[in-house]
Amino acid sequence: MAGLCVRIVATGAAALVLAGPAPAVASDRGPQLRATIERASYGVPHITASSFASLGFGVGHVQAEDNICVIADRVLTVDAQRSRYLGGTGPADANVRSDLFYGKAKDDRVAERWLDGRPDGVDAPSRQARDLVRGFVAGYNGHLRRVGVNGISDPACRGKPWVRPLTELDMWRANWASIVRASSAALLDGIVAAEPPAAGAQSAGAQPAPVPDPAAVLAATDPAVATAGSNAYGLGRGATVGGGGMVLANPHFPWDGAERFYRMHLRIPGVYDVEGAALIGDPVVEIGHNATVGWSHTVSTARRFVWHRLTLVPGDPTSYLVDGRPERMRTRTVTVRTAAGTPVSRTFHDTRYGPVVVVPGAFPWTATTAYAITDSNTTNNRSLDGWLRMGQARSVRDLREVLDRHQFLPWVNVIAADSTGTALYGDHSVVPRVTDELAAACIDAPYRDLYATSGQAVLDGSRTACALGADRDAAAPGILGPGRLPVLVRADYVTNSNDSYWLANPAQPLTGYPRVIGNEGTPRSLRTRVGLEQVQKRIAGTDGRPGRGFTPQSLWEVTLDNRVYGAELVRDDLVRLCTDNPAATASDGASVDLTAACAVLRQWDLRADLNSRGVPVFREFTLAGGLRFGDPFQVSDPVYTPRRLAVDDPRVRTALAGAVQRLAGVPLDAPLGAVQTEPRGTERIPIHGDLGQTGTFNVITAPLVRGVGYPKVVHGTSYVMAVSFGRGGPSGRQILTYSQSSNPNSPYYADQTRLFSGKGWDTVKYTRAQLAADPNVRTYHVSQRG
Repeated sequence: MAGLCVRIVATGAAALVLAGPAPAVASDRGPQLRATIERASYGVPHITASSFASLGFGVGHVQAEDNICVIADRVLTVDAQRSRYLGGTGPADANVRSDLFYGKAKDDRVAERWLDGRPDGVDAPSRQARDLVRGFVAGYNGHLRRVGVNGISDPACRGKPWVRPLTELDMWRANWASIVRASSAALLDGIVAAEPPAAGAQSAGAQPAPVPDPAAVLAATDPAVATAGSNAYGLGRGATVGGGGMVLANPHFPWDGAERFYRMHLRIPGVYDVEGAALIGDPVVEIGHNATVGWSHTVSTARRFVWHRLTLVPGDPTSYLVDGRPERMRTRTVTVRTAAGTPVSRTFHDTRYGPVVVVPGAFPWTATTAYAITDSNTTNNRSLDGWLRMGQARSVRDLREVLDRHQFLPWVNVIAADSTGTALYGDHSVVPRVTDELAAACIDAPYRDLYATSGQAVLDGSRTACALGADRDAAAPGILGPGRLPVLVRADYVTNSNDSYWLANPAQPLTGYPRVIGNEGTPRSLRTRVGLEQVQKRIAGTDGRPGRGFTPQSLWEVTLDNRVYGAELVRDDLVRLCTDNPAATASDGASVDLTAACAVLRQWDLRADLNSRGVPVFREFTLAGGLRFGDPFQVSDPVYTPRRLAVDDPRVRTALAGAVQRLAGVPLDAPLGAVQTEPRGTERIPIHGDLGQTGTFNVITAPLVRGVGYPKVVHGTSYVMAVSFGRGGPSGRQILTYSQSSNPNSPYYADQTRLFSGKGWDTVKYTRAQLAADPNVRTYHVSQRG
């Protein structure tokens, strides 16, 4: 067993001594892995190493220190072992379905095929990316050896039999799972459930394929990406006080589990120097900045997969026709075992396009028709290299070249700005090559409405002419090349809040792109609208703050201003409506007195601050479908229309009555901080913010518990970064809302959450001087023979 050496040197804080095996001695196992870790305030690690393997080693070590249970659980999933260790009885069980899906991925050797390095125009994964992963595994395993499974301080996995040393394949499988989150993984249930019709159904004769209901398709395919979202600004010299660029990163992600972010600063002198955040378990900064350029990501509207309607061979539902010739589906039977040792098996069916998928009510498998998907991200092994190269870019121009060459972003946009004051928006994500020409020729009439409304394409799988093809400038076959993707470079600003590319800047709408990427000329979400208005008013100096243009302070204030934009538009109309009609009938037929709710709304400050009273009433009203507009959207005024409540729509009053019913037992006039909290041990930390549906920029999603309130945040503002590029280098503010560690026994379990509650911040600590100014830095060194 390789030795692990850990030395702790106190700097401005008491020394922390970690016991461990004796220092490593020279061996023939390979070069030594060595990293210096400087833990700053809130436990944020600044890691310095001389190679990518050693850098990954440091990352793996600190992430295991803070979040070993999260990483172990993530690996349990991709190793298809959840039902064995966490329980599961049959295919209806979520753990079993997960294991069947990831068991198939293991059998398909997805990670091994990624590592084959098959040429697609990009050398990926590169030796540097492989070294990062190798080092991460060594760092994690070294920490696990030192503490032992029974010595883990986090009760979530202390002593659990499913905690084990990692392998490099574990991490590549986890990387694959993250990349296909919005495609194959979003269709996990439909892939697992797909099986040919029974013999009786086959003999029933040919039946016409149902016309898919867009709502049913979206309900089955979009929930997996609904838990992710973001706001981001790229501010150019025309929008900032200092003339340099600024970036706001404000991703909205789950507050628990494998999709938590982790703050870190990674440095190889002269090679790579990036501060920011990554999802736990990833060894490279994914949202952040270097000395001269910063970037963030928002979830893109582009689709990651396409459907292929298969015409089946008569009498054989596992064969399909292509250009009139039959092809048999390939089958693979996967078996998983539950905790009781019971085997559960499922036979999967694959086609030349990809796996067969079923969506009840939309895409069934009948005697005549089946549906398969092509997932454009299943071969996207370029992500780690792409983020590495982004971190090495020195300008927006460099960044764009990286995006064009690698085309690695799996399901996100990029928003960036640099020290010259140039801002960039781009949907450089991996998008199936569904051009307008292909859509017109290969999407039959029953499926055109689905494509027009959602961008989901159902291609005719019986013709090779309907294959995705290849763009000459694309990084891989079957995806749109960068020449077909929307990009905008500006000297003032670009934004995105999860609507399509169309209004990245209303002064220069992006138009003429394939529908598979997103829609154009359609209403924007309230969150998009308030995000644009905030930028425009700050540039003009009309938002009530002093001066014009952005500084890190004003950017922070704007981000956490907690305006509830939907209420700003309709509250007065709603109050007049409920004042004139103080009784309403709820959807269950009950008569509800609206007097108290109306009074609370009348006095509300229209914000979602801790002391704001009325947020729950408007939130539940919105969730009940009451936020309806009576005036039309105008494409010539997309930021400010529609804006008037549909007072004549009876559903408005019904929704308000439903909100009052749902809030029974919760004081309607309680301040938000008294009813919306985040638990940390026995402490309940009050949390500000509201739903994106209400038009709140600072998104916080906390489910209502009847009679209690909102006692647990499940999703929302996570990592916030407001970075500015000036003469002295990058500066600004940042925070990780749910704190650095998921371990209740860690000193970094609640500190940033309390800070976020008070709208506080931690400073950017990119330069040596900025880090030296932190009085809480403690330094230690980790090393072992590779």
